[in-house]
Amino acid sequence: MCVFYLDGFTHDITLSRHIHSLTCIYTAHSKPDGTPGIHKFTAMGLLDGRRIDYYDSESERKVPKQEWMRECLSAEYWGKGTQEQWLESLMNRMRQNDSVVHVLQGMRGCEGKMQPDGTLKFHRAMHTYAYDGHNLLSFDSKTKSWIAAIREAQLTMREWDSDQAMKERIKGYLENVCIKWKKQLQKAHGARANEKSELRSPPVVYVFAKKAKVETNLILTCLATGFYTKDIIVRIKRNGRVLAKDDGLMSSGGLPNGDDTFQRRDHVEILKSDLSTFICNVTHEATNISVKKLWGKELSLSPTVTVLLVLVVGILAVSAVLLFLYKVVIPGTYNILIHILAVLDTVH
Repeated sequence: MCVFYLDGFTHDITLSRHIHSLTCIYTAHSKPDGTPGIHKFTAMGLLDGRRIDYYDSESERKVPKQEWMRECLSAEYWGKGTQEQWLESLMNRMRQNDSVVHVLQGMRGCEGKMQPDGTLKFHRAMHTYAYDGHNLLSFDSKTKSWIAAIREAQLTMREWDSDQAMKERIKGYLENVCIKWKKQLQKAHGARANEKSELRSPPVVYVFAKKAKVETNLILTCLATGFYTKDIIVRIKRNGRVLAKDDGLMSSGGLPNGDDTFQRRDHVEILKSDLSTFICNVTHEATNISVKKLWGKELSLSPTVTVLLVLVVGILAVSAVLLFLYKVVIPGTYNILIHILAVLDTVH
């Protein structure tokens, strides 16, 4: 049985190498708006950017988003009562128009940095609130103080700042308790994942170029996708030299794919006339994979565009066959096929 406690929430984090996170997102609506899937209160936990479970005020139950999390749902692990009260208090103070649906979001969690000896050491704390998409309040664990981002939040800031005991509890959780349960949760994940070989997934690497806005230039892209864990090293080399921001290199950072894996896309603008050798070098330590892809100077299409073209070609081929049947094959066959396709479509 896995028992742990997580009281927190998160924002979009781009993790650097050897940095791991345990976070949770809370969202509260001032009133239901009738939209399916939108609830008065929701909470979602994330481990290294991967969803691990979910809760909403309608179902009132925690739902595991990873198979191994089914063994870790017995404890009240994200502080439902405390967070709902805080969000409700902030909502009451901020609400300006009851006829409009307002959204209050909270994030709280921690990042730990992996040490050479394999231990996880506290790196950064995260505790913020946002109202209707704008920053509202944040907690600085170093100074143990609240910071108001807008004038409307100053009253709450002063009230919370005067509660020394609360600030000590928050700091203790962010810098100690969160890291402790991060280790336990990651251990539970690793044990289950090793049993099912689901902990790590290697990247698939593509290198391609497309036209730039400037006629004489190209945009060279190195894409790594389908990998887990999130930490990955992507380098574009020109004649052996690693390109950097000063060379115009841009990176998307690690982004979720929607299937619990990640992708990263790095690109740089180059001259069409550049005769240098360009290599995409990707290293994923979690799977012990290192990939080198040489760009062959061709003006290629991205994987997404290639798939779309294949689909278009397939549709055109089917259309040609149907046209052939209509004009050449036994009269009536075409109408029969169309009828069959219509029946199949209604079945689906």
